[in-house]
Amino acid sequence: MEVLSGRVIVQPSDPEAALRFYRDQLGLAIAREYPGGVVFHAGSALIEVAAHMGGGDKPSPGCVLWLQVRDIAGTRSELEGRGVAILREARIEPWGLVEMHIADPDGLKIIIVEVPADHPLRRDTRADK
Repeated sequence: MEVLSGRVIVQPSDPEAALRFYRDQLGLAIAREYPGGVVFHAGSALIEVAAHMGGGDKPSPGCVLWLQVRDIAGTRSELEGRGVAILREARIEPWGLVEMHIADPDGLKIIIVEVPADHPLRRDTRADK
């Protein structure tokens, strides 16, 4: 199988609330709009709010969005200023990432992540050879 691209599709119970959340509260840029949905840029990923697929079940408890930011403290302030509830304050996890939790209007967990400068995800492993 050759995968050319991928995206996360959100099936909102309230499409307008979901659009306001991803567009206005998170401030994600729109990649494209189509009848029945909006696709947002999320770093190298895409998040599609598919209104035409809405009204269904709540998000799967096993599904989580992971969004990396440069400055988690600044992001926290920005999100709070836009009315986003912080479900779990930022803290350093055992694996070394700084993570904070929020949720979309349907309760889909979103983990906001900052990768510290000394974390292996930032280290150039080519120098180790």
